[in-house]
Amino acid sequence: METLTANQLSVYSFGNKKADGGRDMKNLLGGKGANLAEMSRIGIPVPPGFTITTEVCTQYNEEGKEAVIKRIEPEVREAITNIEQTMDATFGDDENPLLISVRSGARVSMPGMMDTVLNLGLNDESIKGVIKMTGNERFAWDSYRRFIQMYSSVVMGLKPESKDDLDPFEEIIDHLTI
Repeated sequence: METLTANQLSVYSFGNKKADGGRDMKNLLGGKGANLAEMSRIGIPVPPGFTITTEVCTQYNEEGKEAVIKRIEPEVREAITNIEQTMDATFGDDENPLLISVRSGARVSMPGMMDTVLNLGLNDESIKGVIKMTGNERFAWDSYRRFIQMYSSVVMGLKPESKDDLDPFEEIIDHLTI
């Protein structure tokens, strides 16, 4: 595998009818990333976002977490700033929070690898902004619960021990009396 040079991007942004990549970059951006970039480029109104290249995954496996995070962090921060400007919202803000969805991808379709974390950016402060913006406190708290549940499962590996077991969070909810 070739190591990225200083001029090569690790993070490719898309949205607002612009994109750093396109459909011809499937090997680098994965199928979803290349298609989202292409749709944005041709004017389809997709929400703004960014794709971390498939090369970063390879580098993560070869070099380790700390080295890769140090290398891509400035690009990720810049990509988030671009989304904030496009959406006129701020990541983690308690008035007008930007929430981000994270989806895994690959160069080729891999069934079972579609782990998703929705509403990244929800926290004890930003939930106030969601409640204010929607006027629906139950919706906001349910979204926060689902975020914690997805993050716990996808990122932290907190999953039922067998397919017959309840999700740990669902088990708690089932025992609550309201």
